[in-house]
Amino acid sequence: METRDLRKLVEFSDQAPIPRAVFESEQLWAELLCLDRAHGYGPISDPRADGIFTVVAGEVSIQVGAKRKRLRQWGAAFVPAGQEVTVANASPEPAVVLIVTAPPPARPA
Repeated sequence: METRDLRKLVEFSDQAPIPRAVFESEQLWAELLCLDRAHGYGPISDPRADGIFTVVAGEVSIQVGAKRKRLRQWGAAFVPAGQEVTVANASPEPAVVLIVTAPPPARPA
């Protein structure tokens, strides 16, 4: 069994969001995304992977396709395969989002 203390992966930068790998297998992929103030991530999409974006800390605005919603800590959004998603920090405090997709995102060739 593999385990991780997610708190040890949290790191912020004034320059850009910081993604940190949590777990990866042939069937599943998980990443922690650390967003400082005014940071955004995306738009991204994967034609074959469903995703779940869970707010671990802070507050974010998440847009999936044409729908947008603000989520606070413990809020989650499902992103169906092929849908475009954008995440942005929605408060002056840092935010942390756990992203899980299955299967893992396609790797660039």
